[in-house]
Amino acid sequence: MRKTKDFEFSDIIYEKKAGVAKITINRPDAFNAFTTTTMQELVVAFEDAGNDANIGVVVLTGAGGKAFCTGGDAKEAKAGYRNEMLSADSRVKTLIREIPKPVIAAVNGYAIGGGHSLHVLCDLSIASENASFGQVGPKVGSFDGGMSCLDLMMVVGEKRAKEIWYLCHRYTAKEALEIGLVNKVVPADKLDEEIDKWCDEILEKSPGALSGLKASFNAATTYMRGIEALSFQYLWKYYATEEAEHWKKSFWEKKKPEWQKFRRKEIFPGVYEEEE
Repeated sequence: MRKTKDFEFSDIIYEKKAGVAKITINRPDAFNAFTTTTMQELVVAFEDAGNDANIGVVVLTGAGGKAFCTGGDAKEAKAGYRNEMLSADSRVKTLIREIPKPVIAAVNGYAIGGGHSLHVLCDLSIASENASFGQVGPKVGSFDGGMSCLDLMMVVGEKRAKEIWYLCHRYTAKEALEIGLVNKVVPADKLDEEIDKWCDEILEKSPGALSGLKASFNAATTYMRGIEALSFQYLWKYYATEEAEHWKKSFWEKKKPEWQKFRRKEIFPGVYEEEE
């Protein structure tokens, strides 16, 4: 385990070198899926990187070469998320967007579900040719209606963002580049080299100017903080519903969900009522 000040990490690797803070989700056997502990450790690392005057750029990646991050850990998700997970998840997203330094996602494999959300929220994304992107929430009784949803819309446009969320398709690195989901695609064995080049270029720039630019970009979307809070409350209540449990159970049991029983007539009174 690595230690930063008085904090010991078990799920991530946190390194600093020559102006760059590198945060690696270190759960390769689980395709770098995150647990509550992982997210809490990411909070500590991002806060530290954001406050360290010697750091000019932050890199987020995953260990093992097969996955950047595949979202919430299956075992924890199956048992049901606790409030601590959602709180830490929201905090990580806020830190990625708001620390006064560029955050680069080095996407080395699968960026799925919550992992896809993390890369979208990063300022820049560089992907290996074997990277794969996509959302899964509506397939497993979950969704993210806060920053992950809104920022994706800002990145790829509303129509494409709805496609990604509603259909839960997978996209190759080439397709991700074509729709503006990533900044560049390189061979897997060149990813670290390319990340180093981008970091070196960023470190040559005025940190005050970069901080001002990031704040300016975020100024247009400050409403996301409020939407994130509302989404958090709704999502927490949604997880407690029979519907969410049904989709989660159907996914794990590889059964087709009985979607008809969950259509709500009360949402739009009269719309679904049969004529007398």
